[in-house]
Amino acid sequence: MLVQFAVSTTMLVLCVFIHGAGLFSLSRALRSERTAERLRHIDPLSPRGAVFTLGIVLAIFALHGIEIWAFTALYLVTGAVDTLAEALYFSTISYTTVGFHDDYVDPAWNLLGPFESILGIILIGWSTAFFFRVLGRIDPH
Repeated sequence: MLVQFAVSTTMLVLCVFIHGAGLFSLSRALRSERTAERLRHIDPLSPRGAVFTLGIVLAIFALHGIEIWAFTALYLVTGAVDTLAEALYFSTISYTTVGFHDDYVDPAWNLLGPFESILGIILIGWSTAFFFRVLGRIDPH
């Protein structure tokens, strides 16, 4: 059980680092003077505003995808799950807290799923806060 806890904690720290670095990079790109000036002149209901919003959503979605795939790789490397399809499915339902069932996971590694679920809640919340903060920069005129 200590090995599961250590591996899960390591993945938690790695994914928080990935997420933080991704959001920091995205925020930094949006904070340049040139970009900040453009954001002030975007109408949120215009096609340009929609494309901007879609771009932010896709970037955040990509970050979550990287984290889901990191856990997928962990499930395969540890032998907790047998196939790539099952590992990706289990990682996705764990990360998103759907938590359908853990029949896919070797009982020797059954703590990985709950750790991934807790992480998913936190990172999705962090992303939501970031998303609303960024959308707040658009001038509603």
